[in-house]
Amino acid sequence: MAESILTNINSPSDLRKLPQEKLSELASELRKFIIDIVATKEGHLGASLGVIELTIAVHYIFNTPEDLLVWDVGHQAYGHKILTGRRDSFHTNRQLNGLSGFPNRQESEFDTFGVGHSSTSISAALGMALASNLKGEFKKQHIAVIGDASIASGMAFEGLNHAGVSKANLLVVLNDNAIGIDPSVGALKQYLTKAKVGQKPSQDNIIQALNFKYSGPVDGHDIPGLLKAFEELKKIKGPKFLHVITRKGKGLQKAEEDQVKYHAPGKFTPETGELLPYKTDGLPLKYQDVFGLTLVELAEKNKKIIGITPAMPTGSSLKFMMDAFPDRAFDVGIAEQHAVTLAAGMATRGFTVFCAIYSTFLQRAYDQVIHDVALQNLPVIFCLDRAGLVGEDGATHHGVFDIAYLRCIPNLIIAAPSNEVSLRNLMYTAQLNLTSPLVIRYPRGRGVVLDWKQEFKVVEFGKGEKLKDGTKLAVISIGSICINVKSAIESLDFSEEIAHYDAKFVKPLDERMLHDIFDIFDKVITVEDGVISGGFGTAILEFASINQYHAQIKCLGIPDKFIEHGTVLELQEIAKIDVHSIANAINHFLK
Repeated sequence: MAESILTNINSPSDLRKLPQEKLSELASELRKFIIDIVATKEGHLGASLGVIELTIAVHYIFNTPEDLLVWDVGHQAYGHKILTGRRDSFHTNRQLNGLSGFPNRQESEFDTFGVGHSSTSISAALGMALASNLKGEFKKQHIAVIGDASIASGMAFEGLNHAGVSKANLLVVLNDNAIGIDPSVGALKQYLTKAKVGQKPSQDNIIQALNFKYSGPVDGHDIPGLLKAFEELKKIKGPKFLHVITRKGKGLQKAEEDQVKYHAPGKFTPETGELLPYKTDGLPLKYQDVFGLTLVELAEKNKKIIGITPAMPTGSSLKFMMDAFPDRAFDVGIAEQHAVTLAAGMATRGFTVFCAIYSTFLQRAYDQVIHDVALQNLPVIFCLDRAGLVGEDGATHHGVFDIAYLRCIPNLIIAAPSNEVSLRNLMYTAQLNLTSPLVIRYPRGRGVVLDWKQEFKVVEFGKGEKLKDGTKLAVISIGSICINVKSAIESLDFSEEIAHYDAKFVKPLDERMLHDIFDIFDKVITVEDGVISGGFGTAILEFASINQYHAQIKCLGIPDKFIEHGTVLELQEIAKIDVHSIANAINHFLK
């Protein structure tokens, strides 16, 4: 049996010792290594398979880490991690205390910039390049690898626009595979689609118009061609751009054929790519699917309903609306700011707009939420998927800040349903006669109710609910963490002493319910799956202070630190909002 090349590659310096004719063999080994581990450990697959040859070529030609390499988003960086000293620990990828699923500065000197959200690589690499100029390091190379979906984002254009008038030694590598997580959209995608290896479209090239030296398109799976292109570009000063055409999922037929599903496929058979069966019989539906199917149900009767998502039609399940009413559902690409203001513009014309966006991604459109929606009091409905801890994607993707960063904004209504039926009812009520912007936050994953498709009921905004009577202590929960609180209380021998309230709304608070609580109880615990600092518990503390209540109040939630990756249950245990920790907190607080 021939000796493996990959087992002897512990850094890019080892890679550079190989003769060029061995690189294709290394590419095959690296591709198989990733497939074998992701098949059992799970993770992002297709993106890394598509850039194996590109990854090898970049590290072979450039002197990393002295030359600085920045990956965009980082879904595609598995090969990079394996070639930069993390091969033997790669099996811990995305697991608690293991490797991050994304490039991480704390993990390796080869990870020059921490990523997870898209379209940051050009600005970061440009910043590094300008800093190198200031330090007199004019020979240092700076490479940003960005996908065709990410480069369509506004921030990427801002970086290109600045770089084009600079003397920065910057190389932007466009990994063009016509897909992000879902297929890329927009006019730039249409232009790129016309490009073929060795043949540029005849129409004006926007990259060249921005003063970049443009090369390509080249075949991203042709190692000799990539090496030649990089060698030539190394000699050119200033901003330059290499257009590389790749195929997402390259080397695994199933991943090439279904690039959306195999972006992060779960467990599969490594030899064939066949997905392993995952039994869903008897399980509740995912929150995202309840949202997507309910939106279609409402849109069938309300012709003014519109759906918008920034590049996440599958992840948010807006795909159901896009299939049913393609003229009234819009994927705007990786452009969160645009999505929010687009929704605001439609709302001014009397349409009922549901903007489906992950909690972590709404952070990227904060000014638009304040300035374009809330300031004008436009009734846009933000459906914040992946609110709370999301698990293995880690710190860049946890939706734990939204309560804190939204509740300070005037005119916003902020709701957090405790289950899928409550989510449906909020959506139903929102499309009746909403006069202010509304945020509905709900978690990643499956719900808790099997018979979720119940008859719609109107929700009273700002109205909470007492779920259970008690005599000595009140627990007020917000959102889906309610199920942990219920289980924690039931586990206690003295459960009859514990009252439980579902606040339902962060803003406006149910002040009548809160007055009742503080009139009865001198010990109150709040529980949320968002940050404690400035979050729901803080709102309760403010209410108690303003109204001169002197109860002892304990706030449970995400502590003032970034939570890394692991399963949701593991991370809840770290944050002490799992069932056992909540029960312990109640017990200690009473004693």
